[in-house]
Parts: sequence; structure tokens; C-alpha cells
Amino acid sequence: MKEIVLPTELSHEIAEIYKVMQEEYEQVAERITLSCLDCSDNCCDSWFLHYTYCEWAYLWEGIRRLDNETLDLIVEQAKEYVREAERISSTGKRPQLMCPLNKDGLCVLYKHRMLICRMHGTPATLTRPDGQNMRFPGCFRCQEITGERYEQDSTAPAMDRTTIFRRLAALESRLMGERRHIYPKVKKTIAEMIVQGPPAVQTPHCER
Repeated sequence: MKEIVLPTELSHEIAEIYKVMQEEYEQVAERITLSCLDCSDNCCDSWFLHYTYCEWAYLWEGIRRLDNETLDLIVEQAKEYVREAERISSTGKRPQLMCPLNKDGLCVLYKHRMLICRMHGTPATLTRPDGQNMRFPGCFRCQEITGERYEQDSTAPAMDRTTIFRRLAALESRLMGERRHIYPKVKKTIAEMIVQGPPAVQTPHCER
């Protein structure tokens, strides 16, 4: 197995994608007057799945900067998360468990948190590759605010995720190269990405 490591250029680019997304998020949140301050919920217990090797590798850039004591604790919490998620899933229910990176209500890898984690909250739209348009209402607090201020959900301000996802997909293609299609697709929780270690793929055999 060969570990997938982000070249410096791509690491900087994914950070820029996150930065642009954060700016757009904040603009929409300001228009809606949405804030996480004093929220009774914590979105870190939401069931998020992540789909790219590049984000997985970027997450591990942050993990490697943790001190050994913190890392050991996070790994143990991630293992427990995976075990409990499997148990709950086996009953046909969706797990709702606190992310192993959460400490006292905050993410210990805040600068390296993943795209879906950053997007959660405001309403959003997305145009899929097949042309289908999708709309997401936002978190429960956001829905309470928009429900009071707008007659229809569709008239509330929303962040367009399309360009962000296209940029991330293009970055993924550059990282994985022409053989991207032969590698297993990523569909994992953060806990699974921690337990399994940095992303790695089977190196292809040399053709004779």
C-alpha cells in the first residue's frame, strides 16, 4: 500500500477552497442572522460522510501535528465511535454520536475540519453533474429563523455549493491522476478515517 500525501501546492489549494467557502457561508449567515453562539445543539454529533482522498489526506496533515497524548485519546474515541456506529446502524437507525475530534464542544482540528462540517448550518443549493438542482434547508436553528422571516424556504438566502464541489472534485482528480477510477471510492466518517490511518491505495503491478 502506498500512502497518499498531499503535495504542498494541493494542500494550499484545499485550504483556499475552505477559505472561499467560509467567506460565502458567513455572508449568507449574516443575511439570515444565523449564529452558533449559545446554540442548544452541537452539529458535531451529526452523521456526516466524506468522499475524497484529498480531504482525508488534509485531515491527517492536521492529525500529525497533535501531541501524542491528544492523538492517543482521539484514536481511542474514534475506535469507540466506529464500534457504536456499527451497532446502531445494525438496528436500522442512523447513528448520532459525538465526533472524536470534539473536545469540550470544540473541534481540536478546527483549521483542518472537512468541507461538510464547514457547510452545515445555512441553506444551500447545488447543481449536480446531471443538471438536477437541489436545495438544503440548513440546520434546525437556521430553519427556525428562516421559517419566521420568509414565507417560503426557497426565498431565503442560500449558499451555492456547486463551484466549491467542482473545485474539490478537480483537486481530487489532480491528486489521484489518471488511475483515479480504479481506486476504491471514499465514503467514510471522520472516525473511520482516523482509525484506518492516512489514506493509502494499492500500488498497481508493473505491466510486463
